[in-house]
Amino acid sequence: MAAAEATTNSAQNWLEISDFDCDGWSQAVLDQSGRARWYSQQLEQGQILFFSRPPFKLPEQDCEFLIGRRAVDSRLHKNVSYRPQEDILRGSPDGNESGIRTHQIMRSYSSEVSKFVSKFLLPYAGKFRLDFASFRPLEEENRDLPLHKRNDLLHVDAFPSRPTRGGRILRVFTNIHPTKHRVWLTGERFPPLARQYADDAGLREIPTRSGSNMRSRVRRLLRTVGLPAIERSAYDEFMLRFHDYLKENSAFQTSSSKSRLSFPPLATWLVFTDGVPHAALSGQSALEQTFIIPPQALLVPEEAPISVLEKLCGKKLA
Repeated sequence: MAAAEATTNSAQNWLEISDFDCDGWSQAVLDQSGRARWYSQQLEQGQILFFSRPPFKLPEQDCEFLIGRRAVDSRLHKNVSYRPQEDILRGSPDGNESGIRTHQIMRSYSSEVSKFVSKFLLPYAGKFRLDFASFRPLEEENRDLPLHKRNDLLHVDAFPSRPTRGGRILRVFTNIHPTKHRVWLTGERFPPLARQYADDAGLREIPTRSGSNMRSRVRRLLRTVGLPAIERSAYDEFMLRFHDYLKENSAFQTSSSKSRLSFPPLATWLVFTDGVPHAALSGQSALEQTFIIPPQALLVPEEAPISVLEKLCGKKLA
């Protein structure tokens, strides 16, 4: 691949994309499906894909509106989340004029990012599950949060309320702040990370058969009486535990190898956050859309966390 089209920034550990923008592939790309496949493989192997500008429609006036809301609406939560499958907005008053506008912006944003991913990462088109979108208005630096909710500690993602059952968590971020960079740390990718820490985090203690522990019995009882119950696979149980374990492990946080990344205003980046340990040190006003990529859509399945963990423990986890 020509350096002018995609170059790896070794200091910042990302792959900068210049052959795709909001109008689609550049005319120089003759094999679009092949290029899309290559970029998908890079992502699955732990690379971060970086765009200096959003590769999808993101009106400037929408960004300005979202940034301005923080200063005038004290009811705006730390995160505004949008659930596209239900067209529901959370974390923002939805009945007044500004709430309605926020809802419209988040709906449009989610739709535009979904169209972008379907074109740019063609192997996943029609296969991914569209998850939540969010707007993150608060400054990340010096936030007072409980340990397991802190964003400034290295972690891999797992969702307590939305189990993936082996699917991968792909996230698209855009820094919409006009002047502030969004600063991350990233750590060693999942395969070596798991080889070093998974056993200590309790991988072999995770039951692999549904109904083999008290939690499964409680979930069945809740469903029997008509109450909601989240059915997690053994994989999801471990990934939640691993998320907490990494944040609790002060030796890992201080001594593990890491890279510092600084995403400038309007930068957009894509990353599988279940496989790339990351921490947000500073930055304000980011948009984000999450996708769940099912195992059958992956091009490098052996790099997926579930494959790495199953190989380590010799058991099926989902």
